Amino acid sequence: MNPKAFRTQRLTQGAMIAAVYAVLTWAQALLPPTASLTYGPVQFRVAEALTILPVFTPAAIPGLSVGCLLANVLSGYGAADMVFGTLATLLAAVFTRMLRNIRIKSIPVLAPLPPVLFNAAIVGMMIAVQSPGQPLWPTFWSMAASVGFGELVVCYALGLPLAAALKKATAKSNILK
Repeated sequence: MNPKAFRTQRLTQGAMIAAVYAVLTWAQALLPPTASLTYGPVQFRVAEALTILPVFTPAAIPGLSVGCLLANVLSGYGAADMVFGTLATLLAAVFTRMLRNIRIKSIPVLAPLPPVLFNAAIVGMMIAVQSPGQPLWPTFWSMAASVGFGELVVCYALGLPLAAALKKATAKSNILK
């Protein structure tokens, strides 16, 4: 593949990942039973399952970051969530990519961990700082635990099966290489 086509392919992959992440998050936010689980201290954001994608392609790093930025436009935390939520996603995607080759029975078992840790720490702190009248550190630990728990459930319960399905689906093609 020539370099120009390769760059175009990566750009397209990143743009598609960004669009899917943002649309999944917005759709979940619009559904009454799941709306409160999309943004806030207890998050089970279905789109976070996509944070496994840096295992397959480096294009997922900017794709997830831009998708998160777009998704957080609707967040009740405003510009802080757009900045710090996106930062958490960017760092998580980079570290997920770095952990892609640590596998047990071909499953990238550590790859979902960076989104859990970075979102717990960064988003937990952002929510704690924006909680007026609350003591910072107890609020941080509470928010970090709740954000981290939701992230853990989604990234492992949805992200790892997604990785297995993508591995199987892409075994005979070069779609995500």
